[in-house]
Amino acid sequence: MDPTNDTHPISAEILVGKRLRDLRIRRGYSLRSLADRSGLNINTLSLVENGKTSPSVSTLQQLALALGVPITAFFESEPSEKKLVFTPHDTRQPEIFGSLQMENLGKDLRGNAVQPFLVTLKPGKGCGDHAVIHSGHEFVYCVSGSIHYRVDKQDFHLMAGDSLVFEADLPHCWENDGVETAQILLVLHPSDAREEPGGRHFSLEALRKEIDMKIAVITEDGKTISQHFGRAPYYMVLTIEEGKITQREMRNKLGHNQFAGQEHHAAGHHEDEHHAAGHGLDSASHDKHASMAEAIADCKAILCGGMGMGAYESMRRLNIKPVVTDLVNIEEAAQAFIDGKLIDHTELLH
Repeated sequence: MDPTNDTHPISAEILVGKRLRDLRIRRGYSLRSLADRSGLNINTLSLVENGKTSPSVSTLQQLALALGVPITAFFESEPSEKKLVFTPHDTRQPEIFGSLQMENLGKDLRGNAVQPFLVTLKPGKGCGDHAVIHSGHEFVYCVSGSIHYRVDKQDFHLMAGDSLVFEADLPHCWENDGVETAQILLVLHPSDAREEPGGRHFSLEALRKEIDMKIAVITEDGKTISQHFGRAPYYMVLTIEEGKITQREMRNKLGHNQFAGQEHHAAGHHEDEHHAAGHGLDSASHDKHASMAEAIADCKAILCGGMGMGAYESMRRLNIKPVVTDLVNIEEAAQAFIDGKLIDHTELLH
């Protein structure tokens, strides 16, 4: 039953969850792609959308930033969907995904039945080497440059003026096979209104290899991942460019012992406090974690073998995506992260 048709009062959790899902679908994002954009756990997003948890202000701020809306958008009344959408050329708002630029030409169209996008793509770039499958039909028109489409093992090379339409349940992938930037008009027509093919085509998961970033790894020796965020003395900072590690840099890291002297606490007493109720979620603990993170302010993610709940939440507030991994070798874990296969073992948080 649709909760909005129920005569009982609707909880704030359900209202916020429904608004989040509507905003996500209108932008063509899957849960996975929104999780990547916001730095939030996909399970957390699912719970929020289903009204099973009440998101914190910090969580809503991260979601608002990822979706490009003010935080008040989660509490506003439902905007009316349009039967007609006119998009002047100078009002389009492009979304950037690595080397790809996408402009949604059907924003707020009722039912999300037709999803038109203007896509600009750099040479050699595309949706990756994985096949995309979704319901309905797909139409592509090459505006400029050239695009290579592979549909059900058939190859099509589209030049300016060429078009292609096919049943979208056929496995397909595409890339700019020319030497110049290409632009295409892509129209997706899903047969299942609940599906988000735009999110599949433009998922950050699929485009992760195109993104340049730095990630930090908690370590004691530069080779293995430490199981304790607070005690480890170093960060190994890895520079990733187009899916490859191009530079490694060892940086010093503040630890619990630096703070113990300042607060006149013995080390044992500090550890007891760290594991007390709240698990370091108070403002003083966040300030400590923020100080620890100053050395990696240029990093987008941090990998660790063990971490307190307080440190984990602090990293998220600082827009550094924390990942708790059971892998020990730094190179192995970093490659899994690049490939989008590194699992965040939140059950290891303490």
